[in-house]
Amino acid sequence: MLKIAWSKIYKHPLPENHRFPMEKYELLPQQLLLEGTVGNENFFKPEPISESLILSTHDVEYWQKLKTLSLSRKEERKTGFPLSQQLVDRELIITGGTVRSAKFALEHGAAMNIAGGTHHAYTNRGEGFCLLNDIAISANYLLGQNLARQILVVDLDVHQGNGTAQIFQNDDRVFTFSIHGEKNYPLKKEQSDLDIELPDDTGDKAYLEILRNKLPELVEAVNPDFVFFQTGVDVLADDKLGRLALTINGCKQRDEIVLETCYQNNLPVCMSMGGGYSKQLSKIIEAHANTYRLAQKIYF
Repeated sequence: MLKIAWSKIYKHPLPENHRFPMEKYELLPQQLLLEGTVGNENFFKPEPISESLILSTHDVEYWQKLKTLSLSRKEERKTGFPLSQQLVDRELIITGGTVRSAKFALEHGAAMNIAGGTHHAYTNRGEGFCLLNDIAISANYLLGQNLARQILVVDLDVHQGNGTAQIFQNDDRVFTFSIHGEKNYPLKKEQSDLDIELPDDTGDKAYLEILRNKLPELVEAVNPDFVFFQTGVDVLADDKLGRLALTINGCKQRDEIVLETCYQNNLPVCMSMGGGYSKQLSKIIEAHANTYRLAQKIYF
């Protein structure tokens, strides 16, 4: 069964006209249930992660600031969210969802988190709507519990996974792979194990050809036994924060390439949704929903 992490806390109240589309965390599960892609039994409510698990990845000084709501105004602005206890609680539960999804992926082949993909969070700071790095914490959990030996992070959000790259820059047990917009946020990129930077307006054909050629090569070279997939849909042509030019069908084909590659190589995959800022919320929901439809079709 496809297990999916979701909690009501995912939809967090924000100031009016904030550019982050929190509504998607409520609408996406509704859409999947309405169309029959999944049932209520597919969803599980995650628990917050422990402090020891946070400190496997993040600096103690940074965590102390977060849990005591003591970020400076500058540090808070860089996260993009007003800091509050509810926001910190939300981050703990979202990350708990990815950790539990990773364990379900080991059991069932694939599992998903309605939220997560917080790849801009560094060991010592938050950025870009990311406070705790759910992928990095979950990867460290699997490694620490001897549940994985070699992990491949496939990050296909339009923005580089700079925090994840920084966290694992000296850890050869985690290979970070990012395809992202060359001229997009973050202005200063980190060095992933493999970065493919694309020019503005790269469309379906060029993007999919690169992914179709490169991902199987990586799987062979890295020889992972677990994959984390950051499935941001901000690659769409009308995304307000993206500069690529993928169609909804192109984004669907992107996800199909990743999931088929994982399935054919018997690689468990844990998916976090990542970004999506299209002008029409319905396009964000449709693009995300395609990922779930494909996971059901390919794995179950």
